[in-house]
Amino acid sequence: MSGGARHSVPVDVHLILRRDGESGPEVLLSRRAGPVYASGLWHLPSGHLDAGEDMVEAVIREAREETGALIDSEDVTVAVTVHHRPPVGTGSRIGVFFEVRRWSGEPHVREPDRCDAMGWYPPHALPDPMVAYCRSGLDAYRAGLPAAVRFQQPGDRIHHTAGAPDRTRLPPGPSRGGRS
Repeated sequence: MSGGARHSVPVDVHLILRRDGESGPEVLLSRRAGPVYASGLWHLPSGHLDAGEDMVEAVIREAREETGALIDSEDVTVAVTVHHRPPVGTGSRIGVFFEVRRWSGEPHVREPDRCDAMGWYPPHALPDPMVAYCRSGLDAYRAGLPAAVRFQQPGDRIHHTAGAPDRTRLPPGPSRGGRS
């Protein structure tokens, strides 16, 4: 036991809504808009836990609120966990990414004040600009790994930038097989 103060972090949930497209697997992304973190950047449908709910309940709620997709809890599987620190501030957070392959309803923008577009993308051809820590989670997902760590440095951009220092670490773990 260290004897020091315990570290505590917020928990986010991220929805990897996955379908089989004409050329292979695709995931649903939304473009953030308005007075929100990372406005103009692509991201998975996501959100914070509300008081009293568990992570599965939260991702089901966020899916309904943001996309209109209706999901049963039996169809939610854990995909990746990301420990992330943004380039501003000193705090970090945990993002838990859940994969869902079965749902009802056609996903569409339901919060136009927070999202101005949605689209399906192959995991190997994600759009830019994209939130960097979301991209890190999808990189781990594509590699079939259970976790990623992305501790950004002051001055780093919040979006993924080709050629910028790669702050993502994919710790080894039990592989689940790559996911194109």
